[in-house]
Amino acid sequence: MVAAIRQRIVSGQDPPGTRLPSSRALAAEWGVSRTTVTAAYDQLVAEGYLEVRQGARPVVAAGLRGDGAAGGAAGGVGARLSAFGRRLAGFPVPAGPGEPGLVADFRYGELSARDFPALPWRRAVTGALARAPAVLRYGDPAGSPALRAALAGYLWRARGLRCTAAQIVIVNGSQQGIDLCARLMLDPGDAVAMEEPGYALARQAFAALGARVLPVPVDRDGMRTAALPPARLAYATPSHQFPLGGVLPVARRRELLAWAARHGAAVIEDDYDSEYRYDIAPVPPLQAMDEEGRVLYLGTASKTLSPTLRLGWLVVPPGLVEPFARARRLLDRQSPALEQEALAALVEGGAYERHIRRARRQNAERRAALLAALARQLGDSVVVEGAAAGLHVVAWLLDVPAALEAALVAAGRAAGIGLHPVTPLFAEGVPARVGLVMGYAGLEVAAIERGVAVLAGVLRGVG
Repeated sequence: MVAAIRQRIVSGQDPPGTRLPSSRALAAEWGVSRTTVTAAYDQLVAEGYLEVRQGARPVVAAGLRGDGAAGGAAGGVGARLSAFGRRLAGFPVPAGPGEPGLVADFRYGELSARDFPALPWRRAVTGALARAPAVLRYGDPAGSPALRAALAGYLWRARGLRCTAAQIVIVNGSQQGIDLCARLMLDPGDAVAMEEPGYALARQAFAALGARVLPVPVDRDGMRTAALPPARLAYATPSHQFPLGGVLPVARRRELLAWAARHGAAVIEDDYDSEYRYDIAPVPPLQAMDEEGRVLYLGTASKTLSPTLRLGWLVVPPGLVEPFARARRLLDRQSPALEQEALAALVEGGAYERHIRRARRQNAERRAALLAALARQLGDSVVVEGAAAGLHVVAWLLDVPAALEAALVAAGRAAGIGLHPVTPLFAEGVPARVGLVMGYAGLEVAAIERGVAVLAGVLRGVG
């Protein structure tokens, strides 16, 4: 009843000054009690839609427009976006979640649900809840002290990275870490040097804030640091270039740090999947070579546990911890306390590293299955890059020109496989041949083999 009367007023059917029926008349019309009608009128009076005087019927309040203006405003008619909002509106629409029922979706970033350490995680969450109310109240915007301390030890053991717990800022995944770095290190018009091709959402985060993104070409060894232009910030994936997989040699790492010192710049080191190295031990991070405090190191649990947890970490120079914590306080206050405490328990107790070792073995099997299937089904018509590490490869289809990319993706979807081109990761120009970013961590071996067989059939049809 309240909604119906409100709608009549908003739509203009009952303009200001209209006298509504008495409670007795409206109760008879609706077939309800007078108490129900009185309660409805009281609600609308409290909301400001009606005015009442003792002994008189309610009247539609003055000052309410009855031309649908309220509905139009809610729809955003006439609203003006900021420059940030207008830049966002110009970005390509991101791909949605994978379609159910596909034979295989080779989407990068997906993890197998079977790999998640459900029992250890459940125990860790239960233990964190047992410590309530400590985990059920506002905490430090920089993150849980227990998790920061546990990560400081883990990063030293696993990555050779020396830092104190006080240098770690917990973030809601690597994407928020990139956004925070951009907000705190850049002004509109500043230049950012970024790998080409590279992580599209990082590029968009910088561009949305008004920065000028300057592409730096990559080769089989990663970013070509000799081509770095003057800039305020550089974004790099030195341990496993995304998406092509190069590992930045020590000479180029030194050149990158020297460039940063020369230009007074900072470097975001996105160490997004360094846990997955299949031929040698993981390469030490760039941050381990940094003696001037210019590297902002970014890690995440999205590739080890699950992207749904939204947990990542930034290691920043001591003087930047407070600005980053203040920014977290303004943006979203803090990361979820319960998940932080649970992850701290996994790391501290060793379950996290045991899980990573197990996940590395399982993903090594998936990787081997993908490489064998590509060789068996496609032979010399495919060249694979980035297979030594990570959770994806790039498969260059030598017989498929770039003009057929959209047709290939559509044909693949119709046949039941999800194909994801490398083209959106380029800021300038496109490759001459179709390249596919093929993630395998979310698939089992049988699905990988079936998916590649379907791909081979699709290629015969498209070609």
